Amino acid sequence: MKDMHNRTIDYMRISITDRCNLRCRYCMPEDLPSISHEEIFRFEEILHICRLTGKLGISKFKMTGGEPLVRKGCMDFLQQLKELPDTKQVTITTNGVLLKDHLPDLVKMGIDGVNISLDTLHPDTFYQITRRRDFARVIDGIMACQASGIRTKINTVLMKGVNDSEFWDLIQLAHDYPIDVRFIEIMPIGYGREYQGYDRDTLLALLSSRYPDYQSSCEIRGNGPAVYVTIPGFQGYIGFIDAIHGKFCHECNRIRLTADGLLKLCLYYNNGINLKKMLREGADDEKILSAMQDAILHKPSEHQFYHSAIEGGEELRKMSQIGG
Repeated sequence: MKDMHNRTIDYMRISITDRCNLRCRYCMPEDLPSISHEEIFRFEEILHICRLTGKLGISKFKMTGGEPLVRKGCMDFLQQLKELPDTKQVTITTNGVLLKDHLPDLVKMGIDGVNISLDTLHPDTFYQITRRRDFARVIDGIMACQASGIRTKINTVLMKGVNDSEFWDLIQLAHDYPIDVRFIEIMPIGYGREYQGYDRDTLLALLSSRYPDYQSSCEIRGNGPAVYVTIPGFQGYIGFIDAIHGKFCHECNRIRLTADGLLKLCLYYNNGINLKKMLREGADDEKILSAMQDAILHKPSEHQFYHSAIEGGEELRKMSQIGG
């Protein structure tokens, strides 16, 4: 369906858990409390909502967390989601720690793509960022994933003074393997406010110093807002997602479903529809469908990060609590 700003909304990111087996410093502290078992949105409830959103033209889904692979029953849920009549695409974003273990099931179900978060190629820096020593498992997962034929992307958040010296090494992955490497500008949400990142123009200027023959690409390589370039001799593409300096709200096609059942229309705002409450209080499908349709119609025109004059409504939860 289209919202009142004439944007086609056909993509939903679904956080199936706020739990994670890493503790990345810009995302999740050690002691962040998790949603209780009773309050988590159950898989059958999520599938119910996805059947309804299909009637609104939402046919592409991304599973996120926290870390989605830590939730028991994740593979069965993904299989059922792919089998819904209106589903066209199901992808997943993971930190890669458990990826190799689940890869046979992902291949069997025909998952449409896997995005792996990786901010460094050095074990010590990995530990500094994630506070865990799972670097080797993540690399093994990435290598197995790309070798399986699944479309594989790496998401990297470059941070000044933390991992920005690794820009060229990370790009090399796209040279050596059929992997798209995307650089994501850090979002000023939760602990992300404590770090300085990089925007697309800055990184493109750096890229051109070594690869002046790179070419911009108009190829659609997913559902998100990434802008891609190609470099002669590279197997994969280089992508950039800069939601702050390269604001792309005018073409936003997504909504979000949090692990506690809130339908979010924009990452910035803290409002939305409590679908879990509606379901558990016995609202019928017509009422839920009408509420979602009205909410999507009135999806905000743009985020307001760094606009301090805007009062109220800003999301105060941490990124892991909202969904990646």
